[in-house]
Amino acid sequence: MSPLSKLFGLGGVALAATILPLPAMAATDPETAFILNSLSFLLHGFIVMLMAAGFCMLEVGLVRSKNATAQCAKNIGLYSISGLLYWLIGYNLMYADVGGYIGSLSIWSPSDPSITDAGYTGDGTDYAASSDWFFQMVFVAAAASIVSGAVAERVKLTTFFVVIAVLVGIIYPIQGSWTWGGGWLSEMGFSDFAGSTIVHSVGGWAALTGAIIIGARKGKYSDDGSIRPMPGSNLPLATLGTFILWFGWFGFNGGSQLAMGTAADVAAIANIYVNTNIAAAAGVVVAIVATLVMYGKIDLTMALNGALGGLVSITAEPLAPTPGIAAMIGGIGGFLVVLSVPLLDKLKVDDVVGAIPVHLVCGIWGTLAVVISAGGGMGQLMVQATGIVAIGAFVVVTSGVAWYAIGTAMGLRPDEEAEYDGLDVAECGLEGYPEFTRSS
Repeated sequence: MSPLSKLFGLGGVALAATILPLPAMAATDPETAFILNSLSFLLHGFIVMLMAAGFCMLEVGLVRSKNATAQCAKNIGLYSISGLLYWLIGYNLMYADVGGYIGSLSIWSPSDPSITDAGYTGDGTDYAASSDWFFQMVFVAAAASIVSGAVAERVKLTTFFVVIAVLVGIIYPIQGSWTWGGGWLSEMGFSDFAGSTIVHSVGGWAALTGAIIIGARKGKYSDDGSIRPMPGSNLPLATLGTFILWFGWFGFNGGSQLAMGTAADVAAIANIYVNTNIAAAAGVVVAIVATLVMYGKIDLTMALNGALGGLVSITAEPLAPTPGIAAMIGGIGGFLVVLSVPLLDKLKVDDVVGAIPVHLVCGIWGTLAVVISAGGGMGQLMVQATGIVAIGAFVVVTSGVAWYAIGTAMGLRPDEEAEYDGLDVAECGLEGYPEFTRSS
């Protein structure tokens, strides 16, 4: 066939497509929706799981080289503890038979009543039970990772792991049941799409409580009020960690649509991706401009945390905003980070990686900002504030008891010499960068 014939042939097909009636698009059948919804949970869960690596790399880059191995150990340990405890107690405590304030004290086991030997029965179950468990589990691991960076360089690993077990096994699922489990905050109308408060502020409150109880690193704050800078060991690694977290947030927010079985769901996920990306970008740009104006130089660590602040801020409602509103919410988050980091230092709260400004301060802001993007007026604002205060008070009290009781029983900090030498040797017996710290 000549090129001219091909051209006329394609033109005829296109003309026929515009003239002939096309069949209406059929609705997704239940089994296909089941498959797509389960796939969404799994694929987005895989992406969120990668955030564990992002948190680890960010923290390792922002601690001193003598504590790099200890941070790696903390992060792989907390992820594993989260998986086991969420299976043994956490998931059912959060989602099974929630009676307003707490779920079932039982071990979760996979059950898919819609699947029989004959295949899918179409009984209304929208996704595989295990896909949902996996997606929810990686969220609780993210909350635990927030604590790790804030209390870095001066807490015993064993004590930290026991506190994390309490956080992920008991504290996180109980407060999560209040909203995502259909509890009392859900009935009140509290809205937190992907967890600005339920995940990020919870980690931030537990981190703040721990940082206050444990105290600052030796030499961080002098008696005359001056602050001794303790720069991180590897800013390129911290930057890589931030990009990994940024990528992981698409799974975090996009997967929280909780469905991919219809065209409307897929369009919603696409909009969530766009708003998530724009909020992060705005957080970076605002942090860069703010540090340039305030300090005369661009602070990379502030820019990195500006991205994360923008991401946390948009997490409570990433679907409803227009891109412009998403940029505003994320930009304010980046600015709050720049203001909050020096404020914590003035209060002598030692947060090694800036986790408290990013996850707590921006988590609160993002939860309140739901009213801007989703509406609801003053009534909804009061509901959002009630959720923030209730969850914050619960986490501060329960995590404070955990930090104090477990620290008293096991010891909170290594001795002063071990802290001076670094936790790599004292706690792990392995150095992250041996060629830089001792002669071979």
